[in-house]
Amino acid sequence: MPFTLATWNINSVRLREPIVAKLLSEEAPDVLCLQECKSPVEKIPTEGFAALGYTHMIARGQKGYNGVAILSKLPIEDLGDKDFAGLGHARHVAGRLENGTVIHNFYVPAGGDVPDRKVNEKFGQKLDYLTDMRDWFKSERPEKSILVGDLNIAPREDDVWSHKQLLKVVSHTPIEVEHFGDVMEAGGWSDVTRADIPKGQLYSWWSYRARDWDAADKGRRLDHIWASADIASAAHSSRILRDARGWEKPSDHAPVFATFDL
Repeated sequence: MPFTLATWNINSVRLREPIVAKLLSEEAPDVLCLQECKSPVEKIPTEGFAALGYTHMIARGQKGYNGVAILSKLPIEDLGDKDFAGLGHARHVAGRLENGTVIHNFYVPAGGDVPDRKVNEKFGQKLDYLTDMRDWFKSERPEKSILVGDLNIAPREDDVWSHKQLLKVVSHTPIEVEHFGDVMEAGGWSDVTRADIPKGQLYSWWSYRARDWDAADKGRRLDHIWASADIASAAHSSRILRDARGWEKPSDHAPVFATFDL
């Protein structure tokens, strides 16, 4: 059966409840993973989502910051979360669907503005978070798993608007890309989006700072969908819903979709 999953950094699920509902009603993925919910779990507006058929949710939250949630039409078992790098942040939650597929939803730290851990603690935390992810997937190699989320790294030259100009900008520096690759290799993950869309510029984030984000088109692909080696071949279509970046009161991220035959 075809199974469609979407991931979206929503930048406050309570503030942007209307566009989450718009996505759920118009696109109707089986599962929607949200990051940066910025809400305690008990204050996530679940009633409206349930009315649209998303009667299952697992989530981790905190007031005003971070937060991850998995909304699902399908029953999903809460598999817990990991506190990578010991930050005490709500940045990961995992669940298992009835068909045995495990979904990991991640919100990797952004890393601040200066790509030097000696002068920027946040950059060090980001690298440590990725190292912990690598070590975990190396010790517990994922099976029948999908990893999604805002990983806050644009790894390829065509995942950013200008490779040359962003080499020293957090999210595209060589050390971040190296850590990103180490996590992927440790878990045997495949980049589903790029397997389906192998060529060309591809972005999922555009800064709020641009007066006209669409015309400037200075984007980065920070949001990702990966699959474990045993189900990577089951993925067969991917897309980024760029139009959502232009919806009313938008997030600065656009949703990323993938469809699998599982």
